[in-house]
Amino acid sequence: MKKSLLSVASMILLVSLSFAGVASAATKAEPAAAPAVESSAPASKAPVAQAETVNINSATVEELQKSLKGIGKVKAQAIIDYRTTNGPFTSVDQLLEVKGIGKGTLDKNRDRISL
Repeated sequence: MKKSLLSVASMILLVSLSFAGVASAATKAEPAAAPAVESSAPASKAPVAQAETVNINSATVEELQKSLKGIGKVKAQAIIDYRTTNGPFTSVDQLLEVKGIGKGTLDKNRDRISL
Protein backbone atom coordinates (compact mmCIF):
# COMPACT_ATOMS: atom_id res chain seq x y z
CA MET A 1 0.00 0.00 0.00
CA LYS A 2 2.81 2.39 0.87
CA LYS A 3 4.50 1.59 -2.46
CA SER A 4 1.37 2.33 -4.49
CA LEU A 5 0.75 5.51 -2.50
CA LEU A 6 4.35 6.54 -3.13
CA SER A 7 3.95 5.72 -6.85
CA VAL A 8 0.80 7.81 -7.13
CA ALA A 9 2.46 10.72 -5.32
CA SER A 10 5.48 10.44 -7.62
CA MET A 11 3.26 10.48 -10.69
CA ILE A 12 1.37 13.53 -9.45
CA LEU A 13 4.65 15.29 -8.78
CA LEU A 14 6.01 14.43 -12.25
CA VAL A 15 2.82 15.52 -13.99
CA SER A 16 2.75 18.83 -12.12
CA LEU A 17 6.42 19.43 -12.94
CA SER A 18 5.84 18.73 -16.61
CA PHE A 19 2.87 21.15 -16.66
CA ALA A 20 5.03 23.72 -14.89
CA GLY A 21 7.67 23.20 -17.59
CA VAL A 22 5.10 23.73 -20.35
CA ALA A 23 3.82 26.88 -18.63
CA SER A 24 7.38 28.09 -18.19
CA ALA A 25 8.16 27.46 -21.86
CA ALA A 26 5.01 29.33 -22.89
CA THR A 27 6.02 32.25 -20.71
CA LYS A 28 9.50 32.27 -22.20
CA ALA A 29 8.08 32.27 -25.74
CA GLU A 30 6.49 35.70 -25.26
CA PRO A 31 9.76 37.65 -25.19
CA ALA A 32 10.78 35.91 -28.41
CA ALA A 33 7.61 37.26 -30.03
CA ALA A 34 8.26 40.81 -28.86
CA PRO A 35 11.46 41.34 -30.92
CA ALA A 36 9.62 40.17 -34.02
CA VAL A 37 7.12 42.97 -33.49
CA GLU A 38 9.89 45.45 -32.82
CA SER A 39 11.84 44.40 -35.90
CA SER A 40 8.80 44.83 -38.13
CA ALA A 41 8.12 48.34 -36.81
CA PRO A 42 11.16 49.92 -38.52
CA ALA A 43 10.10 48.29 -41.79
CA SER A 44 6.82 50.20 -41.69
CA LYS A 45 8.75 53.42 -41.16
CA ALA A 46 10.83 52.80 -44.28
CA PRO A 47 10.57 55.66 -46.77
CA VAL A 48 7.87 55.12 -49.36
CA ALA A 49 9.16 55.42 -52.89
CA GLN A 50 7.56 58.36 -54.59
CA ALA A 51 5.77 57.68 -57.80
CA GLU A 52 7.73 58.55 -60.91
CA THR A 53 6.20 61.52 -62.69
CA VAL A 54 5.75 61.66 -66.42
CA ASN A 55 5.40 64.75 -68.60
CA ILE A 56 2.26 64.16 -70.64
CA ASN A 57 3.38 66.73 -73.20
CA SER A 58 6.56 64.89 -74.16
CA ALA A 59 6.25 61.26 -73.02
CA THR A 60 6.27 58.34 -75.44
CA VAL A 61 3.65 55.59 -75.49
CA GLU A 62 6.01 53.35 -73.50
CA GLU A 63 6.72 56.02 -70.88
CA LEU A 64 3.03 56.71 -70.38
CA GLN A 65 2.25 53.00 -70.04
CA LYS A 66 5.07 52.48 -67.54
CA SER A 67 4.36 55.52 -65.39
CA LEU A 68 0.57 55.72 -65.26
CA LYS A 69 -1.82 53.27 -63.61
CA GLY A 70 -4.58 51.93 -65.83
CA ILE A 71 -2.98 53.30 -69.00
CA GLY A 72 -2.23 50.72 -71.63
CA LYS A 73 -0.98 51.06 -75.16
CA VAL A 74 -4.32 52.24 -76.59
CA LYS A 75 -4.93 54.97 -73.98
CA ALA A 76 -1.30 56.10 -74.13
CA GLN A 77 -1.61 56.46 -77.90
CA ALA A 78 -4.87 58.39 -77.41
CA ILE A 79 -3.02 60.84 -75.14
CA ILE A 80 -0.35 61.37 -77.79
CA ASP A 81 -2.95 61.71 -80.55
CA TYR A 82 -4.85 64.31 -78.49
CA ARG A 83 -1.77 66.46 -77.88
CA THR A 84 -0.75 66.15 -81.54
CA THR A 85 -4.16 67.36 -82.67
CA ASN A 86 -4.85 69.96 -79.96
CA GLY A 87 -1.39 71.10 -78.88
CA PRO A 88 0.25 70.60 -75.50
CA PHE A 89 -1.84 70.01 -72.39
CA THR A 90 -2.24 73.15 -70.32
CA SER A 91 -3.72 71.40 -67.27
CA VAL A 92 -3.85 67.88 -65.91
CA ASP A 93 -7.66 68.00 -65.95
CA GLN A 94 -7.51 68.37 -69.73
CA LEU A 95 -6.76 64.62 -69.84
CA LEU A 96 -10.48 64.07 -69.23
CA GLU A 97 -11.01 65.15 -72.83
CA VAL A 98 -8.97 62.16 -74.07
CA LYS A 99 -11.15 59.24 -75.12
CA GLY A 100 -10.94 56.43 -72.55
CA ILE A 101 -9.64 58.58 -69.68
CA GLY A 102 -12.18 59.08 -66.93
CA LYS A 103 -12.16 60.80 -63.57
CA GLY A 104 -11.12 57.61 -61.75
CA THR A 105 -8.09 57.08 -63.96
CA LEU A 106 -7.12 60.72 -63.66
CA ASP A 107 -7.47 60.70 -59.86
CA LYS A 108 -5.29 57.56 -59.57
CA ASN A 109 -2.55 59.25 -61.59
CA ARG A 110 -2.79 62.92 -60.62
CA ASP A 111 0.42 62.77 -58.52
CA ARG A 112 2.27 60.98 -61.34
CA ILE A 113 1.57 63.58 -64.03
CA SER A 114 3.57 66.67 -64.88
CA LEU A 115 3.20 69.23 -67.65
